[in-house]
Amino acid sequence: MTTPAALDESLVAAISALAEPPAATPGATVSAAGSAGVLRGVFDAQVTSRHLDVVARELQAAGRGFYTISSAGHEANALVATALRPSDPALLHYRSGGFYAARAAQVPGSTPVRDVLQSLMGAADEPIAGGRHKVFGHAGLSIIPQTSTIASHLPRAVGLAVALHRAHRLGVPAAWPADAVVVCSFGDASANHSTAVGAINTALNTAFRGLPVPVLFVCEDNGLGISVPTPAGWVETAYGSRPGLTYIRVDGSDPATALTGAKRAVGYVRSERKPAFLHLETVRYLGHAGSDAEISYRTPTQMAADHARDPILGTARALVAAGAATADELLARYRALRAEVDTVAESLRDARTLGSATEIVAPLSPRTPDAVAVAARGLYDESRDGEPATLAESINATLSAALERDRRVVLFGEDVGRKGGVYGVTRGLARTHGRARVFDTLLDEQSILGLGLGAGLAGLLPVPEIQYLAYLHNAEDQLRGEAASLAFFSTGQYRNPLVVRVAGLAYQRGFGGHFHNDNGVAVLRDIPGLVVACPSRGDDAAAMLRTCLAAAAVDGTVSAFLEPIALYHVRDLHSDGDGEWLSVDGGEHVPIGRARVHGEGSGPAGGSGRESDTADLTIVTFGNGVPMSLRVARRLAASDIAARVLDLRWLAPLPVEDLVREANLTGKVLVADETRHSGGVGEGVVTALVEAGYDGRIARVASHDSFVPLGTAANHVLLGEQDIERAAVELAEKE
Repeated sequence: MTTPAALDESLVAAISALAEPPAATPGATVSAAGSAGVLRGVFDAQVTSRHLDVVARELQAAGRGFYTISSAGHEANALVATALRPSDPALLHYRSGGFYAARAAQVPGSTPVRDVLQSLMGAADEPIAGGRHKVFGHAGLSIIPQTSTIASHLPRAVGLAVALHRAHRLGVPAAWPADAVVVCSFGDASANHSTAVGAINTALNTAFRGLPVPVLFVCEDNGLGISVPTPAGWVETAYGSRPGLTYIRVDGSDPATALTGAKRAVGYVRSERKPAFLHLETVRYLGHAGSDAEISYRTPTQMAADHARDPILGTARALVAAGAATADELLARYRALRAEVDTVAESLRDARTLGSATEIVAPLSPRTPDAVAVAARGLYDESRDGEPATLAESINATLSAALERDRRVVLFGEDVGRKGGVYGVTRGLARTHGRARVFDTLLDEQSILGLGLGAGLAGLLPVPEIQYLAYLHNAEDQLRGEAASLAFFSTGQYRNPLVVRVAGLAYQRGFGGHFHNDNGVAVLRDIPGLVVACPSRGDDAAAMLRTCLAAAAVDGTVSAFLEPIALYHVRDLHSDGDGEWLSVDGGEHVPIGRARVHGEGSGPAGGSGRESDTADLTIVTFGNGVPMSLRVARRLAASDIAARVLDLRWLAPLPVEDLVREANLTGKVLVADETRHSGGVGEGVVTALVEAGYDGRIARVASHDSFVPLGTAANHVLLGEQDIERAAVELAEKE
């Protein structure tokens, strides 16, 4: 593998050998693309990035640094930054050191060397991630931090490009100007990932419909995906002739023509508001990362041949050829910039690192409940006539009120517009509030969530819908790796105000099999900071949805609003025509993480009417389990067994305080969990009770560890009322 010392020696020797032209004129224009002064700035940015990569290895060896994936060989991306404005939002991959340094040079007062060194060291005072990860990001530079390695940031980039136009059209203040270009960079190997392919397809489809999509895709092609070579010509074959996609290929080792190509791409996107693909050919030095034994898959001859394509050498050659600098002047500058990096590194010798779990997780899920309560009440429509409503009707009315009262709210997904949703939940909203606010999307969950992520950055309050829970699994990383991580890796400087509506869970009388009956919510509960709401009745749905919207607006909270499909249109609870599952929205606010007790005089019909302190057991449940448990409770009452039913309502965070209080009240807890026995919600409930020191009896019934089959076979694997009743009787009779 090429070592930092060998790379430095090769570059210095090559610059030293540059011959000055006989008739050079100092300060002469290098090309039509830019002046010699521009290329001197590019040279500084490229060299700064290279020195930072070398020092990263030295810091690691000294036990002071923790990241060694370098930008060495990719420094031509500094030319892309030069072609853009500092007000153009950038989502960069991990080899974008040259871009970062060049962008910082455009903003007075920036300290890119200090920023990157603190990031490498995990320093708590690092200005974007605060020591949580090595990222290229800075709010003052319009660089949105990313940790993506497989282009998972591209859906967000496309979403931001689409949403910026919509935000300005709706009069919503945005952080970036109306003519901004969104730029995202990624590698040639990542260009094959479904996330990149889907994002680019979404950009083209949206532009095909006549909507503005000002996004610049920058594929930095070094010909390798760690050790796997990208076939020569593949990137151009895949993207060079896509209808609607302007493709420009440039050689990063030739700065004059590369800068011309970059400016042409940026100019096209800015003026036409259409996507472009800049294919930036680069090389890769120092392996994939510090631990990569490149010699195991590349020959010394191959690695040495790349030295002639060093982008820093290309910039130096252009400057010397124009008479704008001598080789000695460039080498002196090269050494001076290394000295600056060393000086800053030494000044950070005692940099503080993160000192506690509390400090680390602080940006994950900030809570300002009083402000959220005020904002939630502001979303209630007092003009409603108070008619009892189903779950679906309540959600519809709450969304309509939110759209009416907050111009930032936008609602979108497959079929949510003209059709009004597969189950009619959004019926009439597009007609009432306009297709700029309620609209249909492509059939691609990654792109739906990416649009939501971009819309949140653009100043909107997005409410994307995932048509079925099973479909969310195609795009889970957009929640885990992108939505939930952004505030964490930006110390809250960037946020994802997002309420993802997901139709899910089972009990649709066997209809649809596992794609339409999915109880796999464990993946949602595993995402740090994600709020998971699961209402079972209309009044709770309305109050909880307002809470999620308010928390998104106030705290930047990311919520998954899980809607039990089987309960959407349910009106009755115990018998046909009783209407006991209808409810009236009274404008209540439900704080995140607070449960609801039914029965024993505290909820709808279903309790025995006995005093709560004489209840025999507490049934803890949620979603479809709530009406099932209430029916069981009425049957138990006939046998003189009094049961309270605790509806968790919030699956993350769990309402532990309410749970423990209700458990201690009866001393017997039955967890009725419609999700799977392994990894289901019930596991978290039991653990919470044990950790709280609860010493009463606990029993649990859950659905089987199975996908949900079609037809009546579903009854054999899903939790049933008979299971709940049998377990409740057994628990109640135990001493």
